[in-house]
Amino acid sequence: MKAAVLMEVNKPLVIEDISVPKPGPREVLIRTSVAGLCHSDLHFIEGLYPHPLPAVLGHESAGIVEQVGSDVTYVKPGDHVVTCLSVFCGTCDNCTTGRPVLCTDTAVKMPPGASNRLSWGRSEKLHQFLNLSSFAEQMLVHENAIVKIRQDMPLELAALIGCGVITGYGAVVNTARVTAGETVAVIGCGGVGMAAINGAEIAGAGRIIAIDTNPAKLQLATKLGATDIINPADGDVVAQVRELTKGGVHHAFEVLGRKETAEQAFAMLAPGGTATIVGMIPFGQKIELHGFDFLRERRIQGSSMGSNHFRVDMPRLVEFYLRGKLHLEDWISAKLKLSEINEGFANMKAGKTLRSVIMFDA
Repeated sequence: MKAAVLMEVNKPLVIEDISVPKPGPREVLIRTSVAGLCHSDLHFIEGLYPHPLPAVLGHESAGIVEQVGSDVTYVKPGDHVVTCLSVFCGTCDNCTTGRPVLCTDTAVKMPPGASNRLSWGRSEKLHQFLNLSSFAEQMLVHENAIVKIRQDMPLELAALIGCGVITGYGAVVNTARVTAGETVAVIGCGGVGMAAINGAEIAGAGRIIAIDTNPAKLQLATKLGATDIINPADGDVVAQVRELTKGGVHHAFEVLGRKETAEQAFAMLAPGGTATIVGMIPFGQKIELHGFDFLRERRIQGSSMGSNHFRVDMPRLVEFYLRGKLHLEDWISAKLKLSEINEGFANMKAGKTLRSVIMFDA
């Protein structure tokens, strides 16, 4: 099969011929239909997060089951599925207390450096990425890394749910537990930020403030549920939010992965408010907060993949889309061939796209 391989950081991905074995016990072979280009992939391409190389990246995807290994009972060939990097065991302490996104059982995960599922005709090892490696025509994954969806859901839209949508929506609904009438600010209106805005609207937030420097993205944010927009080019973001809300927001979501915006998210909170950091702040970088602000019970927390329970959350998101509550068509800026993947990442870095997807049947 064809796959896009990252050979070195800060170098273009290379299209190579690789192979996967037949599925073993509890493994599923998927024909990849669609893979989204996520900013998290770009972090690894640029070396902001470490990973053994060479590797096949990609983790936001949907496809059709081709084969199943022994002991697989959840899916059968022909089923439509969405993948999720939050593979779970179902039996560890975190899984059994309702936090499968923090599963600690390495038996169901491919640790960084594991290479027994991908091979090519070279002497180097080829590494799987985040239990998935979806920039390839096929994926061999554990059955607990996928969720079945109804077959009338378009796969190019379903793929978005696998990372960007579940991460943004879940941060609002699962991690922060936004309730009806609360005020929300979202810093960064990329794919995940748009999902947070749409999720806040579904949750019934009373006021949703979208913050971004791109006027086109701000305009789209209003369609997805934002009641107010702020452009940092117009002045101090924290001051603008405090003025708009007369004191600060109940919830601030940082979706860019930057030190300064994480600090702004905390600074714009009303007393008792919570800042949720969704973006991937570069590995090793620290943030600084004003200690006095904690005396008014302001809180800061992280969110991993939207604190998802993906086999419950993703089918619900599919239903939200089919009922007109989740506006996924507006997010896809470009549909690309695998050979165009480097162009897609260049446009992402330049801020020209909201979400690009690789269409493997194109």
